[in-house]
Amino acid sequence: SPTIESEHTRRASLPRNMIENSMFEEEPDVVDLAKDSTFPALDPDEVVYEPRSSRLLVRGLGENDLDDEEEDYESSARLLGMSFMNRSSARSPSTSPYIRQAPPRSCSRPSARMLVVGVFILVLVTSMAMVLYFLPGCTFTKAGCPKANSSTPMELVYPKSTNGELFPWNELRLPASVRPVNYDLSLTPNLTSMTFTGRTIINMIIQHDTKRIVLHSSEINIIKATFQSVEVKVLEYKPWQQIAVSFPEDLKEGQVCVLTLDYAASLSHTYDGFYNSSYNDKTGAKRVLAATQFEPQAARKAFPCFDEPAFKATFLVRITREPEYITLSNMPKANTTTLPSGMLEDVFEQTSVNMSTYLVAFIVANFTSVTRNVSKTLVSVYSVPEKKEHTHYALDTASSLLHFYNTLFDTDYPLRKLDLVAIPDFLAGAMENWGLITFRETSLLVQNQSSPLDKQLIANVIAHELAHQWFGNLVTMRWWNDLWLNEGFATYWQYVSLMTEFPQLYLGNVFLKERFKAMAKDSLNSSHPVSVSAQVTTPEQVSEMFDSITYEKGASLLLMLNSTLPDGQFRKGLIKYLNQYSGCNTVTDDLWNSITQVAVQESVSDMMRTWTLQKGFPLVTVSRKGGEVTLTQEHFLLSADNATHTTSLWHIPVTYVNDSCSSAPSCRQMFTLRNKTATLKVSESVKWLKLNYMNTGFYIVHYGDEGWAALIDSLKTDVSTLTPHDRASLIHNIFSLSRLGRVSFRQVLSLLDYTTNETETAPLTEALSQLSSVYRLLDKRQELRLVARMKAYILGHFGPLMDSQDWGVEESVSSQELRSALLEVACGLGRQNCTNQAMALYEQWTKSNQTNRIPGDLQQVVFSVAAQSDSGWLSLLDTYRLTTYDSEKRKILQALASTQDPRRIVCAGLEGGFIQTQELPLVISTVSDGFAGHLFVWDFVKESWDRIIENFPIRIYVGSYPIQSIIKSTTSQFSTQTHLEEVQGFFSSLKERGSHMRSVQEALETIRLNQHWMDRNLATLRDWL
Repeated sequence: SPTIESEHTRRASLPRNMIENSMFEEEPDVVDLAKDSTFPALDPDEVVYEPRSSRLLVRGLGENDLDDEEEDYESSARLLGMSFMNRSSARSPSTSPYIRQAPPRSCSRPSARMLVVGVFILVLVTSMAMVLYFLPGCTFTKAGCPKANSSTPMELVYPKSTNGELFPWNELRLPASVRPVNYDLSLTPNLTSMTFTGRTIINMIIQHDTKRIVLHSSEINIIKATFQSVEVKVLEYKPWQQIAVSFPEDLKEGQVCVLTLDYAASLSHTYDGFYNSSYNDKTGAKRVLAATQFEPQAARKAFPCFDEPAFKATFLVRITREPEYITLSNMPKANTTTLPSGMLEDVFEQTSVNMSTYLVAFIVANFTSVTRNVSKTLVSVYSVPEKKEHTHYALDTASSLLHFYNTLFDTDYPLRKLDLVAIPDFLAGAMENWGLITFRETSLLVQNQSSPLDKQLIANVIAHELAHQWFGNLVTMRWWNDLWLNEGFATYWQYVSLMTEFPQLYLGNVFLKERFKAMAKDSLNSSHPVSVSAQVTTPEQVSEMFDSITYEKGASLLLMLNSTLPDGQFRKGLIKYLNQYSGCNTVTDDLWNSITQVAVQESVSDMMRTWTLQKGFPLVTVSRKGGEVTLTQEHFLLSADNATHTTSLWHIPVTYVNDSCSSAPSCRQMFTLRNKTATLKVSESVKWLKLNYMNTGFYIVHYGDEGWAALIDSLKTDVSTLTPHDRASLIHNIFSLSRLGRVSFRQVLSLLDYTTNETETAPLTEALSQLSSVYRLLDKRQELRLVARMKAYILGHFGPLMDSQDWGVEESVSSQELRSALLEVACGLGRQNCTNQAMALYEQWTKSNQTNRIPGDLQQVVFSVAAQSDSGWLSLLDTYRLTTYDSEKRKILQALASTQDPRRIVCAGLEGGFIQTQELPLVISTVSDGFAGHLFVWDFVKESWDRIIENFPIRIYVGSYPIQSIIKSTTSQFSTQTHLEEVQGFFSSLKERGSHMRSVQEALETIRLNQHWMDRNLATLRDWL
């Protein structure tokens, strides 16, 4: 996965997964102009998808000639006749030029007006016929137009290549008639001119008789092509990033053939494909390097290839370099040859496994490494020379986890080496290239004396990417609609592996937060199923799959399934899945079938399909009469108008405990709710039930007024009656129900009364997070009296705990998480005790020339307080420019972005000078959180939109994770009709530059929900607070 960054990085938590993007244009519909056409059958197994877009490509018109909806309809009407005119008129009957209501007349003789209209229509029809006849490239059949009732097959409509000839393929997905077997790649990058040349030799086998070979190529200039040693012409269709070679005679099934392509290209200046990067060494000199990022669809920018996950092949890589650099690729180096020019050619071993193209990687740089042997694998961590001493923790962690996964999956890592490389300029958190995992420096490098919280972040990313070596690399999803088979698994195992191997890092709280976050996204109508059965074809649709539904909801469903099955069955099922499909591509049902084969209970597939094939999750409502408990399920769907109702049903493994036995795992009982309503029996002496034990299920529970009252009373009597995760779960659920309108905010505050006695991290951080969200909404609404009251409520409730925090070194990760959360809120609200302590620590740090270390978990709050003064801000800016400590550097950046004058930092992020462009989303997110900068940064995004999208690998498609993050952070705290209309108007005006992104729909939905919540609760808040 490209490992993405989450909002939680603000408290040094896990960076979540960020996507590199493809470079496709949105594909047009291809329309044949003849009626009653019959098309020849496609080659067997050739993939055909209906394009999603409603735009039309009429042959002879370029796709760019139809810029907007009106032109679509009008151009189509002119070309296709009255059926389209009627369609156009149906859209706006009052203004249609095509249909007029004539007044009733007693005589049938036509008026002059009718004659004019009749002549107009006649001319129009005649013109249409002539256009159809003369339209360039408009071929109906080989012999002209077909006779009536003729069964003569008609040709498919194909787009035009760059040279004007018809391109021999008309789908975004490649045909399945050719399969690559091996690639021999030779690359010569020039790090002075920032260009490279290459030769790709593809050995392939013909799967079905075909007259064409179609593959991918993007921003590459093909200089020469030969097929079986004979020079051939290459056709290119740039909008779909495809090239093709056509043949007069069929290539026969089973035939083995070789296509050789020589080409030249520029190194990408964004963060995908084969891209250039730079950094300053310790002398201040600029150093350059070249690295790759191919997922999901950018291998085609480095070499022509069949760039879809199912086209697995082996790869042999050769790279020519200058002597001062080293090169790395997926496999160990086989040999190095000195060329007559003085350049060196490194040849790498051919991959010993079949790989998808998005996992190929190579790097040309001046890096150094530390290494260790683990079983039969050499593990290395690479960095710029200045940061070599920051690589040891990563080496220790990767070595332990590799051994753990080898044992857990009962399948050894298959390659002889595993490199982890810190890239100075890298957009994603990390990327799981097989044998050559690439990372941001902040996701891999850490000092040995850094805090456990900083190490937790590094371990998280490493654990995620190593899990991919099995789930994603060894067994790969067939297509991007099942991306969760890669990312859901890697996310699940990153937590499970660390909770097992590194229990001192205490990942349980982080995993719980991530599940809550996935629920927030999945409760919106703009969400999507984990496994998307509808088409995922365009680059936009592919890239939008990289989100918290795919990652965190996918992981949550695996947690729920594992906790439902008897001990050991889940692991046995996964081992079967890995063994059965090793080296292959799968769909979600393959996973369920493998687990079902070892499970002793009901079909896993029947249950899990209800969770993966429909979006959203259930709300379970509990009502009780004596010993009879009725459970009712419905779709938990936040809707501002309460108009959207679904009939979705889930097979819910409901777990529950009661007052007689409530905290130990042995107390847990289970009941499967398959229907809308079901009843279970309990003893009448039971005082209360708590459902969803330890929050391992992906659902929310409403207990009704009596049920909530009983749980609240119990917690006020004895906090420890429930586990910390169960208490956090109740807090999360009641805030969610408030957002849904099922409980009043008065009930929310009633539950929070117990938290004055709470000491555990999970429930306290959840309460603080929820209350801070409400505070920020009120703050951005400028409800000044309510803001003051909410501040007084938070400080009154948690102030004693905030004041009791120690500011020294704290070893426990859980305590560090709690301390940093409490103190960030305290200092953020201006609590004097907190700000004084923070400034005292900062001054000690600066006076000691930064040798008097600030504890890692306190750095964020200390730097943020210091940055509020001009002198502190400028001092931190100097430190930011000079420091080599990556975890510290990131916290300083967030502090700089919390300034009361955000202009100086935001613009620097866009310029990409001392602040790398990759950090712009973090800067914007931090500024958006504060009151001083939230309106400025929204205006900045609107005014700078084109420049922002140019900085990320998104050219045509603008739905990459950085852009999603920017949209969410700048709009998610709006709650007024004015802002709703402003956001809607801005994104509507973008058209193909961003108006159709799912993240835009999510933003609009969120603003409406904020507005709705405010309308419903402002009066209550005024009374209660």
